[in-house]
Amino acid sequence: MTHWLSIAVPTPAHSGLGEPLTYASPAPLPPGSIVRVPLGAREVLGVVWGDAPAPPPELAAQVRPVAGVFDGLAPLAAEWRQLVAFTARYYQRALGEVALAALPPQLRGLSGVQMARRLKRPPPAAAPGVEIAIDNKALTADQTGALAQIDQQSGPFLLFGTTGSGKTEVYMRAAARALAARADAQVLVLVPEINLTPQLLARFAARFGDAAVVALHSGLTPAQRLAAWLAAHSGRARIVLGTRVAVLASIPQLALIVVDEEHDPSYKQQEGARYSARDLALYRGKLCGAKVILGSATPALESWHASEPAPDGPGRYLRLAMPRRVGVAADADPLAGLPRVRRVDMSRQPKGTLIAPPLLAAIGERVSRGEQALLLLNRRGWAPVLHCADCGWKSECPHCSAYRVFHKIDRTLRCHHCGFTQRVPRACPDCGNLDIGTLGRGTEQLEERLAELLAGVARPDGQPARIARIDADSTRGKGQLEASLAEVHAGAVDVLVGTQMIAKGHDFRRVTLVAAVNPDAALFSSDFRAPERLFALLMQAAGRAGRDAAQGAASEMWVQTHHPQHPLFVALKAHDYPGFAAQQLAERAQAGLPPFAHLALLRAEARSQEAAQGFLGTLARLAQDALAADPTLAAALAQVTWYPAVPLAVQRVANIERAQMLLESPSRAALQRVLAACQPLLHALRAEHRAIVRWAVDVDPLAV
Repeated sequence: MTHWLSIAVPTPAHSGLGEPLTYASPAPLPPGSIVRVPLGAREVLGVVWGDAPAPPPELAAQVRPVAGVFDGLAPLAAEWRQLVAFTARYYQRALGEVALAALPPQLRGLSGVQMARRLKRPPPAAAPGVEIAIDNKALTADQTGALAQIDQQSGPFLLFGTTGSGKTEVYMRAAARALAARADAQVLVLVPEINLTPQLLARFAARFGDAAVVALHSGLTPAQRLAAWLAAHSGRARIVLGTRVAVLASIPQLALIVVDEEHDPSYKQQEGARYSARDLALYRGKLCGAKVILGSATPALESWHASEPAPDGPGRYLRLAMPRRVGVAADADPLAGLPRVRRVDMSRQPKGTLIAPPLLAAIGERVSRGEQALLLLNRRGWAPVLHCADCGWKSECPHCSAYRVFHKIDRTLRCHHCGFTQRVPRACPDCGNLDIGTLGRGTEQLEERLAELLAGVARPDGQPARIARIDADSTRGKGQLEASLAEVHAGAVDVLVGTQMIAKGHDFRRVTLVAAVNPDAALFSSDFRAPERLFALLMQAAGRAGRDAAQGAASEMWVQTHHPQHPLFVALKAHDYPGFAAQQLAERAQAGLPPFAHLALLRAEARSQEAAQGFLGTLARLAQDALAADPTLAAALAQVTWYPAVPLAVQRVANIERAQMLLESPSRAALQRVLAACQPLLHALRAEHRAIVRWAVDVDPLAV
């Protein structure tokens, strides 16, 4: 007897085949079974979504059979399939594309026989239960109160804890209680970036045991990622710690989800299905009845708004406040122990000053006492632009509408968008002038100049000050980041220079001074989220100082700015996130921006800007005409505002022109209905517009 199955397969993104395809099987297979099936000339991985209706007799012979089944591998749970279906529907992607992207890459290359052989291998030895090493340190009053609420309420929770308040300890205690409550319970802990995974993994492994904890992120080898996924899928891994990809992992007995640094933009996927791992974590928790904890010292404004008390009770999220650092008495001022914020007015410093003299003196004092300083400059390379003062030539990338960055270490001009690299010219390519200069500063220049400025400063042992740099260039090699961080933790580095990589989540116990060298660029950005991101980055950076309670009172955060009275820096000086959030939310409410409206971007890439904008303009006209003529969609269309197509901020990358069109609506449901109705039009238009390279839909975009 032939059984007809509906199977999700990784159909090409622009094929229009968004639904599962029908295949034939000699035996029934439960939903969630992982199979291999033919697709065109290839054989691909697929997930059984359910039974399919029998095809008409004249088509039955054309239905292709299932090629293989992964016997011994438990089917993917119904909650997982619901999560994937929601992700595909909400973010306007094909079901199979999302489903198969959520599986480990190595799984896609295995046959059923190979998987059976793989499953026969004995799993790593594990104790029958999780052995939890209880930390005997007493909890703070804030931690105790937060855990009591997590125990008693259903959530979701917004854990608003200042840097150094002990949020990680709350996560671990909540995880321990969830695992103790049910013998098969599992916990998912999300972190924004790979470089934060090792230190958090070490803390959880020390508490719960190596066998109970696995890491799941894109930095693993294919074999490591498959092993971690199988451990989570089988339930052997009680705690899964990973980046945004882990939110779609198969974790069938999920009881608790933690999203650390929930405000971080890294949780938003920027390619393929552009999902938000934070938002999917909330949806997944609701699906499977798991509690969800969102933690941050600077929550996303959407999360903060959702946790505001409503007139008739609490907000959608239950806000748990932890305003004091560990070691600060419960009745003390919450600002006690936080670094003192000092603003340096750079307009009063000599022209061309890189480090203001008072800041330089403060750094020297810290180094001479055996303490560490951290300098944040969110721009890598030596200088953003190389230029000729005679003819005006600048180091533009020939393939992108951006400048190539000057890297002095290897004497190259490098485009950070397309990767195009050339040796630095000996003279101006246009006029031959030998005196080529630089504009702006990057971390390479800051590192070199600091070495010159601190040449006379000695450590307590008489040795000269040691300076290190951590950015995407200095940590490119395997293991370089871990080695650099280990040197900082060991005290082998006195002054650490870096980009935002060093500002997030690291527990540098010897750092007592943090300085933001040039943060002004984000103050006047056209991106409405830029102030929020800058405030979060500076608060996170400040949080690296004074984490040792004995040094907390003497720690400092310096900000070099030409606008010291800007409201953002005034709020930063007071460590006043609630005040900053209130001001930003008031502006957004007035402007009709998220969280008071919902946005989506339609993006197009083509060989010319005219073609990209023309494609989007045609789509807008056709969609509005088609939707207006459909009585079931006309009401939704009336709630959506369409803005004209415009170039992206960096409009050309690798010789591909990029344009986008913004859609805005006060109703999330109306926006979703309009986007879904646009899908067939997008597929049809791409077939007619041959100049279009690709198009994409970005729901809830981070930048517009």
